Amino acid sequence: MLLQFARCLPVRQAGVSMSPSELQATLVDFALRELVRTHRTSFAPLWTAESWAKLLIWLALNCGCGTDPASLKAFAQALGPSLSQRLRHGFYSRELEDLGLQLLADPAEPQVLVQPLQAGSGEGLDPALVEQALHRTELEPWVAGDRARWQVLEALIAIPWQRPTLEASDGPHRGQGEGCS
Repeated sequence: MLLQFARCLPVRQAGVSMSPSELQATLVDFALRELVRTHRTSFAPLWTAESWAKLLIWLALNCGCGTDPASLKAFAQALGPSLSQRLRHGFYSRELEDLGLQLLADPAEPQVLVQPLQAGSGEGLDPALVEQALHRTELEPWVAGDRARWQVLEALIAIPWQRPTLEASDGPHRGQGEGCS
């Protein structure tokens, strides 16, 4: 937990202290991102813009906002684009430390990105580990399983989205998340 907190802190020079306002802002930012990380699997269907919208509505209601569209829009505007983007990134990313992988799976993007947790690991990613990560995070039905469709870059694999064959949901697809970030 402390390591997660340390990763979210702004880089500071030794001996430079933060003001009380900066400390408060850092704490609130950390607490919000941790809240999102803790509750992101509570809103089905996972990996969809619908689940992101449900989380935002849950946050808004717990902040005392009404359920009418104007109240929800005011809440989204109050978050602002910068905080919304950071929260959305945390909502759609997973770090699998035992596999050494990070997955970025925002349905508003054309593909899921898989990269090593340690920057500069130098070697290409093992596709078997990537498949294991997709299985563990329940992304398998949402992405192209055919490795021939995966785009392998230096230290990154890009996997296109696909609609699940066994799900009733429309699933994630480009543009579905617009207006919810």
